[in-house]
Amino acid sequence: MILANLRRLSRNRAWTGEMLRFLVGGILNVIVGYGSYLILLHWFRYEVAYAIAYVVGIIVSYIFSALYVFRQPMRWRSALFYPLVYLLQFLIGLALLKILIEVAHMPQRLAPLAVAVLTIPVTFLASRVVIRRN
Repeated sequence: MILANLRRLSRNRAWTGEMLRFLVGGILNVIVGYGSYLILLHWFRYEVAYAIAYVVGIIVSYIFSALYVFRQPMRWRSALFYPLVYLLQFLIGLALLKILIEVAHMPQRLAPLAVAVLTIPVTFLASRVVIRRN
């Protein structure tokens, strides 16, 4: 019984540590992505700059998540599946955005912030599955 409780506590601490590192990684990713976007604006139109910065963000997020957040080796298989995490996040975020604006009547300027916060758990779990299982 005591051993089971210690294992559960240890597992919860591991999850808590991963989640905190994931949030740090998210902040880093926003800084790198936005910084890349601002730099790329010197040479490209905003659409192209945004697309390139988004891809850079996925790459940085994968590297940071694999090596720091989940402490797993980088593998080709997980790297190839990792962009699906962002696709999932986008689709869920789009649905939540529609619900928050059209059903909950949240202001259009605030809804994306709520979506970002609401999709953190799904993004964390999807990232964890892709990196740990592949």
